[in-house]
Amino acid sequence: MNDQDAFCAAAAALLGPRGFTQDEDLVGPWLTDWRGRYHGAALALASPESTQQVSDLVRLCSQFNIAIVPQGGNSGMSGGATPDTSGNAIVLSLRRMNAIRKIDTAGGETGDNNGMSGGAGGKALCEAGVILQSLHEAAEARAMRFPLTLGGKGSATIGGLISTNAGGTQVLRHGTMRAQVLGLEAVMPDGSIFNSLTPLKKDNRGFDLKQMLIGSEGTLGIVTAATVRLLPAIGGRVVAWAGLASVIDARKLLVHCEAQAADILEGFEIVPDECLTSVLDHQPDARSPLDARYPWYALVELVAQPDQYDALYQRAEDILGSAMEAGLLEDAAIAASESQAEAFWHLRDSISAAERAIGPAMQHDISVPVELMAQFVDQTVAEVEARFPGTRAHAFGHLGDGNVHFHVLAPAGAVAGEWELAHGRQISMFVHDRVTSWGGSISAEHGIGQMKRDELGRLGDPVSLAMMRSVKHALDPKGLFNPGKLVPTGPA
Repeated sequence: MNDQDAFCAAAAALLGPRGFTQDEDLVGPWLTDWRGRYHGAALALASPESTQQVSDLVRLCSQFNIAIVPQGGNSGMSGGATPDTSGNAIVLSLRRMNAIRKIDTAGGETGDNNGMSGGAGGKALCEAGVILQSLHEAAEARAMRFPLTLGGKGSATIGGLISTNAGGTQVLRHGTMRAQVLGLEAVMPDGSIFNSLTPLKKDNRGFDLKQMLIGSEGTLGIVTAATVRLLPAIGGRVVAWAGLASVIDARKLLVHCEAQAADILEGFEIVPDECLTSVLDHQPDARSPLDARYPWYALVELVAQPDQYDALYQRAEDILGSAMEAGLLEDAAIAASESQAEAFWHLRDSISAAERAIGPAMQHDISVPVELMAQFVDQTVAEVEARFPGTRAHAFGHLGDGNVHFHVLAPAGAVAGEWELAHGRQISMFVHDRVTSWGGSISAEHGIGQMKRDELGRLGDPVSLAMMRSVKHALDPKGLFNPGKLVPTGPA
């Protein structure tokens, strides 16, 4: 029996038939990333049911030098949860660890007492495999809410969101996943369990180690559970769709909304008209919220607590009315019902799917300083289209937090797969060069994974990269945790 066979036998004995399989039909679906760009191979699929099982499995992998690729909902955008093609690693799925152990509504607690003492405000103690939508529903059932959402909420897991420091549409007001995590549990590369689940308002015992693990994409530790913050449920929302003459006006409108309503401004998204056209063509039942068409649109969401909701609609009308008087927008529609509000958001959330139906594209998840984003979009769209004739560039997304999805669509007739290989790298390098020259980031919310690792090595600050490599080597000297992801290789 060789070492791999010996490992598989020991892992199967540890995890049982539900927790360990080499069946190709069961392993296969988890070897391709959500976008279909990366395809790997794996020795097996491991699905532990507890933190202790994760710890025991990690010790076993260390003993036999078996690499581990942690995976949550497999909905990542950068290939961070896909193994390489060697077939020597295992995929470690956290999907069986899907219990919400406790919800604390700041006085009305349910569940056990594990890791939930101390702190103020609502909290939930979740295992890593909890689906984001499930957490939303559990919080809503207790008149609370988890203030982070995104298009993949039906598949994304809490562990995956933490590992990639996910963003979403509510970052403007509530911050990224880093801001939501109050406590963390993770298994380290030697199998030890880092337990910092108990939230403390003040804790000055050195490094904030949980923050080091957040956003590390499984390269330093495997997140197994977390304590996350909850907020009181909103009493209602008002969603508006505004037509704008330019992306520069979108920035001015954002500043206006922040000045008038920073306390209730939940989201501010921008959509160019060509993206709206793609969605309307892709979904025949979809309708434009405005009678006329404009070069740009802003999707604005305001929220209020129950005792303030009655005045919310009037406040929204006042904000938009004063913006129109100031020449910041051309027209606007306020959703008359929750279903219409959902329809407005559906237009924004359908852009990526509509683009895929058009043809190949290079997609970039980037950020620059908020105050510069409008100018960056205006200039860089023109620069890309001039440098790569026949392409069409556009940006959409979270203007309020300086993060847009900057997509470059292939010329008409381009063949998917071939065009990306022939031109994609040059396009992405050009976009990333421009982002870096504007003081921005080549990864705003989707992580680095394997897709951007080399670009991070090319453009990253040498001191920061050296620190990352040092931390990686110190915690994972064998390099068994998610190899080939996030951390660029060092100089020869």
